[in-house]
Amino acid sequence: MRKNQHSHAARAFSDRRWMIPFFASLLVFATLIMSATVGLFTLPYNEDEFSDDAISFNASEDSSSLFVESDLRRSHYQSGHSGVEAPRLAYLISGTKGDSHRMMRTLQAVYHPRNQYILHLDFEAPPRERLDLTALVKNDPTFREVENVRVMAQSNLITYKGPTMIACTLQAIAILLKESLEWDWFINLSASDYPLVTQDDLLYVFSNVSRSLNFIEHDQISGWKLKHRSKSIIIDPGLYLSKKYEVTWSTQRRSVPTSFKLFTEGYFHTVICNNEEYRKTAISHDLHYIAWDNPPKQHPRVLSVKDFDKMLKSNAPFARKFEKDDPVLDRIDKELLGRTGRFVPGAWCIGTSDGGPDPCFVRGNDSVFRPGPGADRLQKLLQGLLSEEFRSKQCS
Repeated sequence: MRKNQHSHAARAFSDRRWMIPFFASLLVFATLIMSATVGLFTLPYNEDEFSDDAISFNASEDSSSLFVESDLRRSHYQSGHSGVEAPRLAYLISGTKGDSHRMMRTLQAVYHPRNQYILHLDFEAPPRERLDLTALVKNDPTFREVENVRVMAQSNLITYKGPTMIACTLQAIAILLKESLEWDWFINLSASDYPLVTQDDLLYVFSNVSRSLNFIEHDQISGWKLKHRSKSIIIDPGLYLSKKYEVTWSTQRRSVPTSFKLFTEGYFHTVICNNEEYRKTAISHDLHYIAWDNPPKQHPRVLSVKDFDKMLKSNAPFARKFEKDDPVLDRIDKELLGRTGRFVPGAWCIGTSDGGPDPCFVRGNDSVFRPGPGADRLQKLLQGLLSEEFRSKQCS
């Protein structure tokens, strides 16, 4: 199988039919980057490096309105003393062949009626699995009533580290914006992600965070990375083929751009950090606990029960990556999320569970939150991230 893939890559260069889509994709990418640097894009994606960021799409406020550590102590929660509405989140949950049930488990773990959700199964998933996922969503009485969960009708072919990954993310964002403008942050998850706090915890704490902030881990490309990563020309087969292959690396090299700086590791990071208005909003943390392989720290290590304490001490609201139905997920459900039924319970669930149906079958006020220990952990994380010392190092 590996040998066949390599021979396909060789044929791609010997067959001139690749040239038209290749140069077309280069033109599109260059246009996007140039547009971004003059501020046309305000949208703060990777399977490993940037698929997990919490992103705000609100216009930037001046620097005085960006909350720092002292501002977190202000009582801006839903207590009747503030006119600011509680935040709303928009989630993209992505998966591939065999991921539909993992996606549903993650969806139910992060579900809240205030939020918007969109699910995408890539082109490798068979049509039957996509139909089954759609049926699961349509048949859920809560999803049907609230109408805030959608399955992307178009199945995109996604190539890891290729522009097709960015294109799919932008498409999902466009759909979410078309359906509703009433959300404050975009959170990109995969089927291997899982929350470590409840949505009540997350919404309660983020009620007191400036809506302009973008939590997107970034680092300027320099040294050997600048030579090996920035000068490479990559061809994404997903742009012009109907079968998934790895990206192809050209032997040719391009010059490093001089009109903007490159950041890791991706498109959105570079866009934000090269815009004077939005670079002030960048917080270099993706709100995830990730244990990288060592060496060379290129891919997340699979988490298990032995990582539970480290996840907890990180104070992060999400973690990745997990194997399907790993026992550690059951422990997270029980000890951190209090999940016993379909959804992680919150103040919006006002039914009874004493020998009866799932309490979330009956919905209450979705603007009322019942924070738990997860909110305290998340608040500690944000106090450090929003300190002047930490923020002074952003986009540098």
